[in-house]
Amino acid sequence: MFESLSQRLQNVFDSLGGGRKITENDVKNAMREVRMALLEADVALPVVKDFINRVRERALGAEVHKALNTSQQIVKIVHEELNHTLGQPGRLNFSGSTKPHVIMLVGLQGSGKTTTAAKLAIYLRKEKRKPFLIAADTYRPAAVDQLVTLAKQINVDYYEEGVNNSPVNIAANGIKAAREAGADVVIIDTAGRLQIDEELMRELQQIRDKTNPAEVLLVADAMTGQEAVNIARGFNEQVGVTGLILTKIDGDARGGAAISMRAVTNVPIKFLGTSEKMDGFELFHPDRLTDRILGMGDMMSLIEKAEEAFSEEEALKLQQKMMKNQFTLQDFLEQLQKIKRMGSIANILGMIPGMSRLQMQGAIDNEQVEKRIKRVEAIINSMTPDERNNPKKLNASRKKRIAKGSGVEVRDVNEVLSQFRQMQKMMEQLRRGKLPNIPGIGKLMGR
Repeated sequence: MFESLSQRLQNVFDSLGGGRKITENDVKNAMREVRMALLEADVALPVVKDFINRVRERALGAEVHKALNTSQQIVKIVHEELNHTLGQPGRLNFSGSTKPHVIMLVGLQGSGKTTTAAKLAIYLRKEKRKPFLIAADTYRPAAVDQLVTLAKQINVDYYEEGVNNSPVNIAANGIKAAREAGADVVIIDTAGRLQIDEELMRELQQIRDKTNPAEVLLVADAMTGQEAVNIARGFNEQVGVTGLILTKIDGDARGGAAISMRAVTNVPIKFLGTSEKMDGFELFHPDRLTDRILGMGDMMSLIEKAEEAFSEEEALKLQQKMMKNQFTLQDFLEQLQKIKRMGSIANILGMIPGMSRLQMQGAIDNEQVEKRIKRVEAIINSMTPDERNNPKKLNASRKKRIAKGSGVEVRDVNEVLSQFRQMQKMMEQLRRGKLPNIPGIGKLMGR
């Protein structure tokens, strides 16, 4: 997501040159290209007009003309105004509501409400809360079964009555059950439609009035494009939305929905669904998303993902092994598996400054990287524990056996061993304090 927009904006900034003074004509040309980039990314026209006007006014003002590097100053302005458009980070607000606090999820069919309900429950549990799920979607085939399956999978309490009772009564009965179970946050999974209609809105209004939710969160598919704006406006006007959750942002959507929905509804984006996996869910940080759109990476999110994948105890043990030069192929395998838990390689690389541009230029083939990681896993898994801990024992006959067991050629085994030796050399440099000059890399490597 946002790859096309990122590429276009980076091309605009490149055209402004290095440190030269830019003219009013340069600004007009740049703004025209930015306008086209935003429109092609499915950003709503009124949002584009307002954004361009704000940037143009500042770009032609004194703050740019007095700057030593005018092109960098314009990048800074675009960054700040994009942050302004995306709004302040929204957080769940339970003030003024009594336990169990109610979160009502609304949205069209296929937006990912049921899966999002389970992901939100996992997030709340990490926040030391006791979540409770209610299956109030009685229209979509197997919706109740899906929620029950997910609730069991993540070990969260739930309530369901099948599809014979009305969603309003199910929601009310579910809250009573949640209170008896000692839950402090209830998540209601409501029904959706293929499009907004009066019957859907009337039912959602009845559930809202009956349950008095602290939050009404609109779950919207980021791949919907321009129509997402109309969807957000419709739900907000008729139900009263307090926040947005954008799903499927790891897809190939052009990204304009994220920018437009926040600006048009004036409702904060609170969460992003980053993958179909249960852990593919994160708080929305507008500044981090802006950094990624402008190709500046997102080291803070990368560090947070690393902190989730690596415990303090594991990090300490790994550090001790590195300091004593005892890092083995078994450790190498375990680190690869932890990296996979952090998400797709494409997302991880996109968080590293400069890598997104290399990806867009085709210098990094994400699919090939994923395949190579799987191949490395297969090769190391074909070794005995002794061979993983003592790779110097791998003679020609052992390599031939490993290659056969993992379905690769001997040269592939040699390549993995060569990469492992290179990693050992890199760790030797880290032990000597020679860290790459990337913001946040010190903290990340500490993990």
